[in-house]
Amino acid sequence: MRLTGARDHTVGGHPVRGRCVPGDGPDRVRRRHRPRAAPPVVALGWSDAETALALGVEPVGAADWLAVGGDGLGPWVQARYTTPPQILGTLEVDLEAVAALDPDLILDTRSSGDRERHDRLTQLGVPVIGIPAGGENYKTTWRDQLRMVGAAVGKPQEAARAQADLERRFADARAQHPQLQGATVVSGARNTLGEYAAYTGESGRLAFLKELGMVNAPQIESQRTDGFSVPISRERMNLLDADVTVMQAISKDTSAIANDPLWKAVPSVAAGRGVLLSDRDVSQAFSSASVDGWRYALDRTVGQLADAAAKAR
Repeated sequence: MRLTGARDHTVGGHPVRGRCVPGDGPDRVRRRHRPRAAPPVVALGWSDAETALALGVEPVGAADWLAVGGDGLGPWVQARYTTPPQILGTLEVDLEAVAALDPDLILDTRSSGDRERHDRLTQLGVPVIGIPAGGENYKTTWRDQLRMVGAAVGKPQEAARAQADLERRFADARAQHPQLQGATVVSGARNTLGEYAAYTGESGRLAFLKELGMVNAPQIESQRTDGFSVPISRERMNLLDADVTVMQAISKDTSAIANDPLWKAVPSVAAGRGVLLSDRDVSQAFSSASVDGWRYALDRTVGQLADAAAKAR
């Protein structure tokens, strides 16, 4: 769902969607005001916390979308907290828990974009950085997220440097592995119920592969969906076929995929061009669509992807 009808405000030079005026309405949650050494930030969107942390800002509250546990940071995140944040909800946000942290800024840049969620957060009377104007649920690109968070926390130059560094790494990978250029790819996942899905062209996982010069397989690209993936029935597993087929497990264990006769029968897999992300940390870093996550995933997947693409030539 797209946000509409909200007033615009500016934080760090970036337009913010939503009502951000303290006391605007009788049901606003009252905030405490006290001097602080550093303005506290709550990071609720997918990878908002690690993006802020990469720019030198430690959120006081964060959402653990990838169910990493602990402070919500996987091993791919280079910076670490000096004080662990309070872990908050993902799909459902406890407004009172957020209010208790007394934030000066709420980051929700990669989330559902649901207007009700956004309006509830703005009851706190602080800027809420939601999905970009005209954006769609969970489809905020890594560049937009980095730019928006950087502007909101006053670190635009640091964000620009981080973007340039990751773009350089992808460019180097493309130059070193020309067989990836134009190779068709399907990126999919299997959930705990044994159901398969393929990610669409606007998902973060496909964006990673496109940065390497790969293209979404046409039979998936042509699928219409309001989300970021399309279901693949067990009767139509051939839809997963491409020059390279990448697969992840939503659960922690990929053995059910590796041992699934239907997976092994997908033509690309049978020909040795399937890339199963069996390392949980690599799989989650790939899914994070953050600068740190993709640096980590790039180092650990590009060789496998290139080897699989070479077999299709």
